[in-house]
This record gives sequence, structure tokens and C-alpha cells, in this order.
Amino acid sequence: MTARGTHLTCRLWKIKRAAFSKILSESRRLIIGELRRKLHCPRARSSSSYVPAQALGEGPFCKPTDSAIGCTVAGAAVSWRHPSFIRSPVKGRLGSALASRMATTVGIEVDATNILKRITPPLDPQLYKGQAGKIAVIGGCREYTGAPYFAAISALKIVTSSFLINIFSPEYECVYSRFLLYVVFMQGADLSHVFCTKDAAAVIKSYSPELIVHPVLEESYSVREDEKVLVSSRVLAEVRKWMERFDCLVVGPGLGRDPFLLDCVSEIIQHARQLNVPIVVDGDGLFLVTNNLDLILGYSLAALTPNVNEYRRLVEKVLEREVDDQNAAGQLSSLSSRLGGVTILRKGKADLISDGRTVCMVSAYGSPRRCGGQGDILSGSVAVFSSWAKQTLSESGEHFDFSSSNPMILGCIAGSALLRKAASLAFADKKRATLTSDIIESLGTSVEVLCQEK
Repeated sequence: MTARGTHLTCRLWKIKRAAFSKILSESRRLIIGELRRKLHCPRARSSSSYVPAQALGEGPFCKPTDSAIGCTVAGAAVSWRHPSFIRSPVKGRLGSALASRMATTVGIEVDATNILKRITPPLDPQLYKGQAGKIAVIGGCREYTGAPYFAAISALKIVTSSFLINIFSPEYECVYSRFLLYVVFMQGADLSHVFCTKDAAAVIKSYSPELIVHPVLEESYSVREDEKVLVSSRVLAEVRKWMERFDCLVVGPGLGRDPFLLDCVSEIIQHARQLNVPIVVDGDGLFLVTNNLDLILGYSLAALTPNVNEYRRLVEKVLEREVDDQNAAGQLSSLSSRLGGVTILRKGKADLISDGRTVCMVSAYGSPRRCGGQGDILSGSVAVFSSWAKQTLSESGEHFDFSSSNPMILGCIAGSALLRKAASLAFADKKRATLTSDIIESLGTSVEVLCQEK
């Protein structure tokens, strides 16, 4: 080959290489752009919106990107950098003092979405049934069959499907025809049990074949006085057979206030404490523990989820004073401390959560429709997320950049965020006709939406 021919060949090769590099660069830009659009991942966020992270771990596929929050594509995996979990609208010395003063009044807003992401296990074909969680609901009587169903089915419904991103560009068909990125998201609890009275069992079973219903509880009207001790021991024995299998109990939805039934449930709570099983107390379960504080006193794996009236009764019983909305966070912290570090989620326009050491707030907008049963969805969701948080913290030893690594706090934050998102999506579709069942059907979509944010 002549020198001129060699020169032309080299020039042609350089032109081809430059064109190929440009095509690859454009392809990468298109893929990342499409991912950002699909996952709603922002290109960057001002670091002034967050308290700087101190011990924040990076995801396995993340690269440092200065102060930006970005997506990183590595093979077929997509991951996010996790921003600080505590939001602060101000900065500097004056800002810190102001934020501290505000926190004592209203609590610290937390980044609930990232907490939800980090404690939720991914779907894995290697998992077997039950590894994603086994939840039990203690509740359900003649009068109330919907509440235990809502709580139990919500634990199963916290699930998203995987999806496929398909990018095609005919402009660069010579280089590639299709890029496929397969992103796997999360599942709900695998098994959900309901322990209820015999009168409620058939009704709850008819709602869904997905639930495992145990008709073992008894009410006073069906038990003679001389049989109560025997029946009570039989009820506890039936529940005891299952207790070690459960990752969390939900006590109270649809429980009722029958004295004998409440006595049986008291023994169940005591047995759960002995086995260190997390307990979420809601509904009539709160009536039970308010009148018998020793059941949950000093148990750090207990979470109470009172509404306005239930919270008022707790404050009056424990603190012997009226509810102080002007110092809501401080009073909630005092209440939790007096109960020995029990986590309390005070439901309201903004949910306040405390374990006596920290107070945080979830204020994302939910729905103006206040249909009954949303508290039951919350209790079931908190149970699932709390069990996942406990497992994540114990297995990986992950340290969250948050003032608490209490799994009940983390579960309450994630459960609150999920319910608010699901209520918002359901209301956007059904408006004034929104029912609790509509919110439950929105749980899976809500997890998907939340996991795609930021």
C-alpha cells in the first residue's frame, strides 16, 4: 500500500472512530434521559435543602457525583444516591437554632421516600414463601369484620411489579437496535394471618382467600363463668403455636371491647413481648393498653398509632393533662418517654412520630376524603415496614443517616408515607366516592411511584 493510501485509510478510520464515539455518547445520553423520565429522578438538587449527610452509605452501583443526586447505570442495575433523611428549610448558625426551636413544636420533616426505599427488600427469585414477612392481625368480632381485613390485606398489597424500559432509535440502527433495562422492585408480606372470633371468621374469609383466618378468639357471651380459665388457656395455646413464625403483630383492628376477649389478648401481647415480636397497636387495642399500660411499658418494639380521640385518652391517662397542640412534638416525646420508649405515631394533618428520643414528621398531602378504615391500612403497612426495617438493620447492620435506627420509627415513617400517597392516588381517581378499598388497590402503584421519585 502506498503512503497516500495508508494516509487515507488512517483518516477514514479516525472519522469512523469519531462517529462511533459520538453515537455511543448519544446512546448513553438517551438511555439516562429515558431513565430519568421513567423514574422521575432529578438531574440535581441543591444541597441547601438538606442537612449534610454524616454517615451516608452509597448504593452498590452508585458513583460520587459532588452534591447532585443522580442515577447511575451499571450493567442492568439502577440505583440512587440517598440524600439525607432530615429536611431543613434553613441553614447556618441562625438557621440551626431556628430549626431546633421549630422541631420542638412541630417535629422534623423526614425524607420518608428514601427511608421506604432502603428498608424494602427487592423481589428475588431465590426467596421462598414467607421470607418477605409474615404478619398476624389480632382482631375481628361479631360487630367488626372490615377492620382486620383491611389491615391484613394491606400487608399483602404492598407490592409493585417489575417493568421493562425499551429504548429504540432508528437514527442509530447501525449501532444498536434495542436497549433493554430490567428493573426489579419490591414485594409485600408473603403471608397474612387473622386471629378473630368464630362469628367473624366466616365473614373475613369470604372477603379474600388470600388471608389465613384462625377462628380461635372467644367473647363473654359464648363462655360460661366456670369455663373462662380453660377457654383462655386454650386460646393462648392456639396462638402460641404460631407466634414464633410471625415477624410482627397488629393488635386491635375490629377487636371490640368485650372484657373476656380483651383479657385473652392481654396474654397474647405478653407472650409476644417474651419472644421479642414487634407489635403495632391500633383501634380497640389502644383502648386495652390505655387501661393497662404495663402491657407495652418499656417495650421498644411496640408502636401505637392513635387518632385524635385515642391520643387524647393516652395523654390524659399517662401525662394527666390536656393535649397541647402548641407544643405537639414536645408533648409527644414526653408521652413516649413516660411509656419507656414506645414508638407513637400521632395521626393528623401531619403525622408526628416519636420514640422519646427523636420526633419526626410526615406531612405529604394525602386526601381530603376521610373514609373509615384508613387507620387499619396504616397499621398493616407499619407492621410490614417495621419488620423489614428490623430485618435490614439486623442482617446488614446498615446505619441510617437519621437520628434513630429504631425499626418501629422507620416502619411508621414508611407506612405513613405510603398511606398518604395511596390516598392521594385513590382520591385523584374516585374523588368524593373514594372508599378504603380504593386506597388499598392503590397501595402497589403508590410503592412504585414512591420508589421512582428522586
